[in-house]
Amino acid sequence: MESRTTRAHPLEIIDVIEESAEAISIVFARPEGDAFAYRPGQFLTLRVPGTPDDGRSWAPRCYSLSSAPGLDEQLQVTVKRVDGGYASNWLCDNAKPGLVMEALRPGGTFTVRDHSAEPVLFAAGSGITPIMSILRTALASSPLRVTLVYANRDAASVIFREALADLAAAHGDRLRIVHWFEADRGLPTAAALRDAVPSTVGAAYLCGPAGFMDAAAAAAEAAGIGAGQIHREAFASLTVDPFDDPLPASAASADGAATVTVDLDGATSTLAWPREQVLLDTLLAAGLDAPYVCREGNCGGCAFTLRRGEVRMLVNDTLDDYELGNGVRLACQSLPVSDDCAAEFT
Repeated sequence: MESRTTRAHPLEIIDVIEESAEAISIVFARPEGDAFAYRPGQFLTLRVPGTPDDGRSWAPRCYSLSSAPGLDEQLQVTVKRVDGGYASNWLCDNAKPGLVMEALRPGGTFTVRDHSAEPVLFAAGSGITPIMSILRTALASSPLRVTLVYANRDAASVIFREALADLAAAHGDRLRIVHWFEADRGLPTAAALRDAVPSTVGAAYLCGPAGFMDAAAAAAEAAGIGAGQIHREAFASLTVDPFDDPLPASAASADGAATVTVDLDGATSTLAWPREQVLLDTLLAAGLDAPYVCREGNCGGCAFTLRRGEVRMLVNDTLDDYELGNGVRLACQSLPVSDDCAAEFT
């Protein structure tokens, strides 16, 4: 299958795994090279076919990788049916070995920042998907203990039920899993979740519905975890098709432009950066294959690390205080403040 843009990559499905009555894992053959290198917790953007009836030819959607780099040879995303959710239902009904789909390179900032801090992982429903990647990586790459608090409607709706049981059996007291079933206990509260957090924990990772993450964040704070060590994953609906070729950057005056040195895909470039043009548009106008998904400041797909200088972001709906403090910025929202800047994409 020929990709419509140079940004899109064809991925072939080689397996489909039924995880629960409502969820499947889709395993893609990983292409050769480094284009699909990823970190635990990141996501893929898939181009799901639409239907003529609703006027959509394609439906781009972001799905977290449940596979773990260094542990799994192939790429795997896990999809749960959503009532009225076109893309999730299409994938659950149509994904099969041999089907080729278009995807963007992995992206997102919901990854482990402090590898020395003992983590507590909070997940609800399909929020287990990136958490599973983080969990398996932490157990395999460090001696840390890990606590997983996993909320579901009932036992039958638990995704990765057997895999989690196997991990618990293999790692003994290094892994503690706390299941919360809403059918038995109602919705989880901050006070109840606080009781599941060990005193030794130093970082929290949260993924699930907004209300659940609010309760989990409050529980983590009550347990003494600093705000900078509480990390959330949150997806916003895509309002544009990131697979379309980008619109030409609007004319931007070079008068008084800043200078930016960019490390991207192993190459270094130095460019004039117009003051009124966001960094992403400057890179695309120069022919550089900069990563991005939403271009609206709410997915983290264009995140970079500011190594020198100062920028101003127009919108930020995804980076937390820890990331900002470590120089992470969004290329689709960054305007230059300093005359000389340096940006690194990893």
